[in-house]
Amino acid sequence: MTFYAGIDAGSRTIKIVLLRAGEVIARGIADQGIAQEAEIERLYARVLQEAEVERDAVRAVATGYARNLARGAEKTVTEITCHARGVARLAPEARTVVEIGGQDSKLLWLEPGGLARDFAMNDRCAAGSGRFLETVAARLSVPLPELGALAARSTAPATINSTCVVFAETEIIGLLAAGTSPQDIAAGIQGSLARRVAVLAGGQIVPPVYFTGGVALVPGMGAALEEAFGCSVNIPPDPQYTGALGAALLAEETGRITHGYNACRSS
Repeated sequence: MTFYAGIDAGSRTIKIVLLRAGEVIARGIADQGIAQEAEIERLYARVLQEAEVERDAVRAVATGYARNLARGAEKTVTEITCHARGVARLAPEARTVVEIGGQDSKLLWLEPGGLARDFAMNDRCAAGSGRFLETVAARLSVPLPELGALAARSTAPATINSTCVVFAETEIIGLLAAGTSPQDIAAGIQGSLARRVAVLAGGQIVPPVYFTGGVALVPGMGAALEEAFGCSVNIPPDPQYTGALGAALLAEETGRITHGYNACRSS
């Protein structure tokens, strides 16, 4: 039996999904490191070992910033295509996908069937990414997973005007010095990030909207996007895995095509 793997080698984390007959049988996640190729290989080996699957039985597709370093992959595919396919598998009704990762944010507009009709991407400034939230959490001395809980206690979210993460950090220092509470700053930052994504959308939000990527796990970010978009925002289960899932599905589709082609040649 052939198995199919999707390797999403992102800027902050590596995610791997393993499929058999269209169903997820194993997955894994690890922080990205300096030795990116070795980190990818280590996680891939771990996932295969846990699933008790031999490497020779797997066909893999890689995506993400470091996709070209995934030695086990036969093919590389863009994040846009993989996230579109992964979300479509989980939510076929999705028409707009917001993906906020460690270093960038993306908006995808989907056709029925999971094809990306168009996309917009912010990859030139960390203020539209998870890195922005990491910087804020460090400045407020709270772990990133607790930033949302802190923001939820806000009664008057601060106004964050800076559109650059460096200047925003300076602005936060000034707000703290002026007596603004950490919870109001946290809420203000979440709102600022959501508004940046809304600007990226250019008013072209087509429901249903789905929110994926690691930032979707931060409590309060979905609600901040809903306020910025003016519509409901859905978060699929395990939103950080949608890119890897899409890559695995593409590996399976490629495998079926190749198998059919070889069968025709041998007949």
